[in-house]
Formats: sequence, C-alpha cells, structure tokens
Amino acid sequence: MPSPLRNGDAAHPRLPSPAAPTPLHHHNHNYPSFRSTVSEQKIRRLNLLILLLRLAAFCFSLSAAVFTAANSSRSASSPYSWLSVDSFRVMFAANAIVAVYSLLEMCASIREILHGATLLPEPMQLWFDFAHDQLFAYLALSAGVAGMTAARGLSGCTADKPAASFCVQAYISVALGFAGFAFLALSALVSGFRVASFVLTGSRFPLQ
Repeated sequence: MPSPLRNGDAAHPRLPSPAAPTPLHHHNHNYPSFRSTVSEQKIRRLNLLILLLRLAAFCFSLSAAVFTAANSSRSASSPYSWLSVDSFRVMFAANAIVAVYSLLEMCASIREILHGATLLPEPMQLWFDFAHDQLFAYLALSAGVAGMTAARGLSGCTADKPAASFCVQAYISVALGFAGFAFLALSALVSGFRVASFVLTGSRFPLQ
C-alpha cells in the first residue's frame, strides 16, 4: 500500500493529548468533612446547653423543696410550720416534682450526648420534652406565686420577732423556686426550638 507521505516528507510528530482539566475544587477535598465537624461541634454545644439548663433547674428546685421542708419556727409564741400553710405544702410538692423531672431529663440528655440518639423515638422524645417542660414550668410558676402570697400574709415578720427566721426562709424558698422556674422556662424554649426544627427540616438539629 503506498504511503501517504511524499518523498522527503517526515512524519509529523504526534502532539501529546491535552491533559484533562484539573477540577477547580481539588484543593477543597476536605471541605465536606470540615463542614461535618463544625456541625457536630455546634450540635454538641447545644446538647451541653440543654444539660446545663436541666442541671440548674434541678439544683434550684431541689433547694427550694429542701428549704421549704426544713422551715419551721422553734418559738413557742409563734409555732409556724410549713405544714400548717397550704401554699407552702403546694410549693414543696411542686418543687419536688420539678426536681425529679429535671433529674430524669438530665439522664436523658447525658445519654443523648454519649450515644448521639434520644432515649425515646425522636419525634416522641421532642414532643415529650416540649410538652412536659411547658407543664412543669407553669406548675412551678403557680406554686411560686402561691408561696409568695402566703409569705407576704405571714404575721410577725419583723427583725425583733421570733418568727422572723421562718419568714426569711419562706422568702428564700420562694426565690429558689422562681429560679428553678426560670431555668425550666429556658429549657422549654430550647425544646420548642428543637420541635420547630424537626417539623421544618425533619431533624431536631437544623445543621444536620
């Protein structure tokens, strides 16, 4: 077969094929893992915030219940006792219930931090937390208002009276109960945020 080249012609050197274009983001191959790491850090911080709010609510509610139960006047002329005042009995019961609830929620938060999963199925856990945070926050607030009204109605609450220590401890119990309510109300805001995030995005964390 005759060659297509004429005499004296040399074969043209074959040019190398152009290299495949380099992807523009080849230097960002670690970007997805970086984004995942940042999300995990923010999620961990939110879980720690929830745990701290639960812990604070537990401590203040338990302190309020203990101060209320230990409040009694040792004076024979003023035999005050928290058992003789209906509002103080309600305040003790409410703070004790909130303390137990906060303790259980603390355990659930610790498990979620360690295992990355809720104790109950996710939708049930989110609605359970939100509903019970609302319920017990209103319970603590109502008990605190009742205790404050009863404390203001006590007679003999002056510095030179034997019942002064009873009145002071009653006010301390009410203040501790209100502090427990405040932290429980903050927990309700966070649990409400998680419910809203789940409804909108399908996850309790908007960063997932």
